[in-house]
Formats: sequence, structure tokens, C-alpha cells
Amino acid sequence: MPQGFKRKLLKFRFLVKYALILGVCFLLYIFISKAVLPLYSFTKANNITSQFLIKLITNKQLSIKSYQDRSNILILGFSGGNHEGSDLSDTMMVLSIDPNKKDALFISIPRDLWVPSLKAKINTAFHYGEEKKPGSGGMVLAKATVSEVIGEPIQYALGLDFSGFRTLIDLLDGIEVNIEDSFEDDKFPIEGKENDFCGGDPTFSCRYEKISFIKGVQHMDGAMALKYVRSRYASGKAGTDFSRSKRQQQVILAVREKLFRLSPISDRQKVVDFINTFNSTIKADMNWSEKLSFARIFSTMNNKNLRHITLDTGDKKQNTKGYLINPPLWQYNGEWVLAPRSGDFNEIQSFVKCEMYDANCQMMP
Repeated sequence: MPQGFKRKLLKFRFLVKYALILGVCFLLYIFISKAVLPLYSFTKANNITSQFLIKLITNKQLSIKSYQDRSNILILGFSGGNHEGSDLSDTMMVLSIDPNKKDALFISIPRDLWVPSLKAKINTAFHYGEEKKPGSGGMVLAKATVSEVIGEPIQYALGLDFSGFRTLIDLLDGIEVNIEDSFEDDKFPIEGKENDFCGGDPTFSCRYEKISFIKGVQHMDGAMALKYVRSRYASGKAGTDFSRSKRQQQVILAVREKLFRLSPISDRQKVVDFINTFNSTIKADMNWSEKLSFARIFSTMNNKNLRHITLDTGDKKQNTKGYLINPPLWQYNGEWVLAPRSGDFNEIQSFVKCEMYDANCQMMP
């Protein structure tokens, strides 16, 4: 081989080697900038540290906001859509968790409860908060208003609309719910017909459909589960706020049971889809480390440690009393509302405190 050709070949090999090194460095730069740095930024912003992951895996105490060992989460449900009132809270409940005792208390709050400081029903708090500060004001005002009622601080809030609710349940291939008593509702609102004039019908009957549920264990898809928890005009005790709130809690627990039965290996795609949909459809003022913390805490709880109470007017037929009354319409400019029977929230706050901090609380209305 001629000497000159060898020199050219060695020079060419050096250039190729140099180009390969540059290429590797470039790819490394792309990997760091596109994968490592965003991942680092994400974990830092969401407080996902190595210490947190170790605690998560080893079931050690996690760092979440709390007061007197309890973390309180406000759960809001919205009808969604483009109709008037789509951002009014159709469902309001507080989930109070004591991670150390593995105790959880659901507190259902009626949407028609009148709050003097708001000068409106409690279900308008999110709406007015968003008017003042779009994007975050709704959660802030809703938490403050509910805290005013129950007398306990609310650390977190999450909200979802009904379309997201349906999707999450359908991703689990439905849930099993034990219906305690059969009931019918002749006035269940039909989605999309909220503003239909029904050809001049003064009763707007075309806006509603009749739904019914039969006693016993029923398999429900997302649409059926939504009707089950939203029904407000059933006859008998099924039409009370207490029964409605109990149905809502039933469905939450059914979703919990179905979700945590999934295998992270054989059902991994379903788990990933659920997490992605949950994160995209639910508004929450908590970071990922807090979401993961609550998921772990909630998954390890025994059903017997999941309690529930409802703020209501009681039931005359059942001869039970409640902490709320339905005052005359003239007192509230013709508006149908609920108000505390004592005139303020002190009695309710004492009841909530008793139930929160004493699983054997015997306080009655």
C-alpha cells in the first residue's frame, strides 16, 4: 500500500473517530436536556426525593400537610359542560385521614347549605373563587368556606367533572356496588338537554328521564354509576341527602377496591391509563409526591376504618334529627336553602371534631 494512501487513511480514521465522539456527546446532550433535566425538574418540583421513595416503599411515615395528625381533603364534583352553572359544586365532601391510625372519615356537605359570609349557598364557593382568581381561586375559596362550616382546616382539594368520573370507572371495566334498597327517580337530568325548551312544555319534561335501581349487588359502568350517585328525586329515604351521600361514598370505595386489585404487571396498561386519565381530568392542589402518598395510605386502609357522616335535616319517618333545618323561603329571598338549626356552625363544628378525633363518638343531634 502506498505511503501517501496510508497517511490519508489514518487521517480519515481519525476524522471518523472524532465525528463519532462528537456524535456521542451530542446524543448525550440531547438525552440530558430532553430526559434527565426534565425528570430532575419534575422530581424537584414535586418533592420526589430518594428519601421519599424509600419511605413510600417501606411504608414509613410520609410528609403531607396535616393538623393534629389529620389531613383533610375537599372533594368537589361538577356537572361540567357548557350550560349555566357547570362550575357549581354538585357534590361536596371532606375526606379526613389519620395516616398513623389508618382511620378515614367522609363528611358529606349538602350543596344547598347557606353560608352567611358567602351570602350564598356553599356550592357557589368554587364559582365565585374562580371569578376573582381564575385557575386557583375556586379551590382556595371552596376550602376556606368548608373550613368555616366544619371548624377544621382543609389542606387539599380536588375536583372532577362527571365526564372524567365516567371515564375513570370505564377504564376499570366498571365496578360492583351493593344497592341496599330499590328506588326510582322520575326526574334525572339528561345530559345535553339542560337548556331545551321542550316545545314550550312548562314542566320541561324532555329534560329528564326515569331511572331505577334494584336491590342487590349490581355491576355498573361509568354512566350507570354516575346516575346512581347523582339521583336527587327518588321516592322515600333514597331521595334524602343522607342516602345520596352514602351512595357517593359507596362508589368511591368501590373504585378504590377495584383499582387496588389490579396487578401492576398483568394490568400495567390499565393502571397507566387510569393514572394518566386521573391526572388529566382531575384538578388538585397537590404535587405528585402528595398524590402518591395519599394513594399508598388509602390503599392500605381497612374498610372497617372508613367511616362517614352527613350534615342533614334528619328524617321524620325514621324519627331521626339533624343539625340542619330548611328555613322559610321568605328568609332567603324565596330561595330554598339549608341552614344550621342553632343559627351558627358551632354545634356542627363540635360534632365534626368529635367524629374526627374519636372513632367511638356518641354525639347525636
